[in-house]
Amino acid sequence: MTRSLKKNPFVANHLLRKINKLNTKAEKEVIITWSRTSTILPTMFGHTIAIHNAN
Repeated sequence: MTRSLKKNPFVANHLLRKINKLNTKAEKEVIITWSRTSTILPTMFGHTIAIHNAN
């Protein structure tokens, strides 16, 4: 199900902070997260995000 157009896209705060920190340092590393509901933003392009699938 998609998110309402009235709302902004959801991104977990901890995930966004990790991405911003890596972008300022210009580093690339695998980011592990449990946040399956987060939307991919243009600032996340170029990073590898490992999402836990509950198995």
